[in-house]
Amino acid sequence: MSNLATAEAMIAAYNAQDADLYVTYMTDDACEANYRGAVVREGKEGTRTGLKAAFATWPENHAEIREKQVVGNYVLFREYVTRGRPADGSATPEPFEVVAVYSFEGDKCARVEFIR
Repeated sequence: MSNLATAEAMIAAYNAQDADLYVTYMTDDACEANYRGAVVREGKEGTRTGLKAAFATWPENHAEIREKQVVGNYVLFREYVTRGRPADGSATPEPFEVVAVYSFEGDKCARVEFIR
């Protein structure tokens, strides 16, 4: 599977709210972070736990890939994210755009950084 296909599979798992499948595409020490900033989810297990919590909060969460590009071992997606109504009934957050940079080591994603 190409890096692009892997990143697309990660988005498909994300949209299916399947955190277990999502992390199968990652290295054990992978992380998700703000671009050039703080790590948001550390390691495969931290990512799984964080995603499950996010999916519980926003059961209608969805990311649409609007643009994609491959540069070496990196896949870049411009994504449009809608959260939907939160499970606690609070106000629905506004949709937003994010650029996600997927960094690969071999055939696994080692880091995802978000520019927002």
